[in-house]
Amino acid sequence: MKTIIKSIFTLALVAFVSVSAQAQSKDIVGLAVGNENLKTLVAAVKAGGLVETLQGDGPFTVFAPTDAAFAALPAGTLEMLLKPENKDKLVAILTYHVVAGKVMSTDLKEGMMAATVQGQKVKVSLKGGAKINDANVVAADVMASNGVVHVIDKVILPPNM
Repeated sequence: MKTIIKSIFTLALVAFVSVSAQAQSKDIVGLAVGNENLKTLVAAVKAGGLVETLQGDGPFTVFAPTDAAFAALPAGTLEMLLKPENKDKLVAILTYHVVAGKVMSTDLKEGMMAATVQGQKVKVSLKGGAKINDANVVAADVMASNGVVHVIDKVILPPNM
């Protein structure tokens, strides 16, 4: 019985290390493409012309909204943002989800203000779990070859939008 449990534990550990290594070998875009819950983000990054940027050297920290987060936007908002004539607004929103540098969850401090690539800051709260503005971090420290992704449950909008 101990041998079986030990074998199962060893297989689980090997699988975890393999998945972690795969994630680290992918850049941020590749990581998002491979995640079933980030398809809308991938479509938005493509529409915004940010694929090459997020495949760059970085490092970048991306607060990645889930598909459910995009679905929770008011009706018609996502469709409007994905239109070519609204590309500037889409890029402003997407770059508000990106911080230059690699910021791990252990680097976050209560009340910290982090400058985004868009130019404005997001606020970090740790009370009741990590939050970026009013979005909950649902998965932290997902490593990519050019940075780190923290999955969030809401699309965060710059203050002027």
